[in-house]
Amino acid sequence: MSEALDKLEQDVLARKEAKEAENKNVQEANRVKRTLKRKKWVDWKTQDDEDAANGVKRAPFDPADRIKRKKSAILLSYCGANYFGMQRNPGMQTIEEELFKVMLKHKWITEDSFEQVQIACFQRAARTDKGVSAARQVCSVKLPEELNLEAFNQDLPEEIRLFGVERVTKGFNAKDQCNARTYTYTLPTVAFASSSEETPPDQETYRIPPELTEKVSETLKLFEGTKNFHNFTSKKNFLDPSAKRFIMSFTCSTPFQSPQGVEFVTLKVKGQSFMLHQIRKMVGLTIAIVRGNTTTATLERALTEERLDLPMAPGLGLVLDTVHYERYNDRYGKDGIHSPLTWEAQEQQVREFIEKYIYANIYKTEAEQKNLLDWLSTLHYHSYDTRREEATTEAGGSQKKSSNEDDDGEE
Repeated sequence: MSEALDKLEQDVLARKEAKEAENKNVQEANRVKRTLKRKKWVDWKTQDDEDAANGVKRAPFDPADRIKRKKSAILLSYCGANYFGMQRNPGMQTIEEELFKVMLKHKWITEDSFEQVQIACFQRAARTDKGVSAARQVCSVKLPEELNLEAFNQDLPEEIRLFGVERVTKGFNAKDQCNARTYTYTLPTVAFASSSEETPPDQETYRIPPELTEKVSETLKLFEGTKNFHNFTSKKNFLDPSAKRFIMSFTCSTPFQSPQGVEFVTLKVKGQSFMLHQIRKMVGLTIAIVRGNTTTATLERALTEERLDLPMAPGLGLVLDTVHYERYNDRYGKDGIHSPLTWEAQEQQVREFIEKYIYANIYKTEAEQKNLLDWLSTLHYHSYDTRREEATTEAGGSQKKSSNEDDDGEE
């Protein structure tokens, strides 16, 4: 009898030890998972050691703290002048980094989602590069149902604002469901003054004649349609299918004066999608043609298999204006559950923000630093002809695929 009791006690002890070992394995696996999800550019080991030395422990999970989150679309505006682009980048000040920090603070996303945003299904409609701004950027992300936009914006830098949140379908993706994007490029009209003039015109007093504005519009129209834009990006050759892009419209506004008295125009381009530097190179070539540095024959050649040396305009005047969701709106915008992503209720706020932070920065910077005038002095260095150093490479076959092959926006 005593032997049976001893054996039973040993069995219970063995099961207890096995259970403890199993729990340890689970804890270790969870620790490894958390480590993998953490941002790789943060020294988390040092942080963990400091927490342990100070007696700080991770709080146990309370099921009551679980917040139900649903797929949402957010409307974002920002001036990118002091940021290294939209996309999160290790060690860099970016728009997304500021956005995620405030989202975590207000518990819109979890710590795990902050460290790896894919967990929250985050996706931007279009990327923007260093110094490039966005008037109506749209991102998709899983968010709680109860949100306080006013309190959220108070914690954001003043040059970044979140204007609206709309519930969307479970499978919505801000990039994939976007069927078109509109960008603007705002620049002083003196950029189009003839390069043959002995004395360059003064930026403050120059006024573009109507016939020159008409020439700008005619040149921009040559880009419209489905064409091969391999010359307007980097590391793509003519045979790459992704080099073909559809430009729906490319127009020039009537001239207007900035508060500093400088005359500007705004070029507006709408297309399905754009490649790296595509818009800035299209603007750069347009300026060169109108000024007389080259002719429209260069543009025609640039759309063929030749690899040409083309100028790229500065990034200051480039703004992501609108991302379009016509197909999504037609299918789900009138189903009684979801609202169309037109953001009409927020338009007045957005316009006020654009004028105060985005365009005001463009006007002020151009008036004080004359970035575009400095760039104009480099146009004569371009040959507008075949790149000799690349002729051999292209003749030999396709180039190595670039990491920017599937661009979701002009950078």
